[in-house]
Amino acid sequence: MLSIGSQAPDFSLFATPDQRVSLSEFQGKRVILAFYPADWSPVCGDQMALYNEMLQYFHKQNAILLGISVDGKWCHLSFRQDRKLQFPLLADFEPKGGVAKQYEVYDENTGECMRALYVIDEKGVIRWNYLSPVGINPGADGIMDALDEMDKSTK
Repeated sequence: MLSIGSQAPDFSLFATPDQRVSLSEFQGKRVILAFYPADWSPVCGDQMALYNEMLQYFHKQNAILLGISVDGKWCHLSFRQDRKLQFPLLADFEPKGGVAKQYEVYDENTGECMRALYVIDEKGVIRWNYLSPVGINPGADGIMDALDEMDKSTK
């Protein structure tokens, strides 16, 4: 994983079939990057559903959430609609895992993203990261603790 204190690499990925999203668009906001293996796996579905429920708390901390996997934009669209997710799912599809590789969370053996989290500050600096075992939902406690710590350090 990229180290805490390093600059988060910018990227541009499809969020819908005809709309791309870049990390640099969110300068001035905190960004939570949630890399996950696959849209329709049970653990990923539970993890994304939890984050959907946590959105109001993330927003109160001036943070937005971006989910990233190697699934295609049409797969993300279907998954997002089925689960009623209110945050973007970005397709790291072509080149496959290109952004996951930049963030050092691409699993060459499975061809999927690892289950990894990054919290990035308003200036694009990585403030927290976490690599979870692939079969375990990492929850949101670590994210909330990281956001709280960022609040303390700015006061």
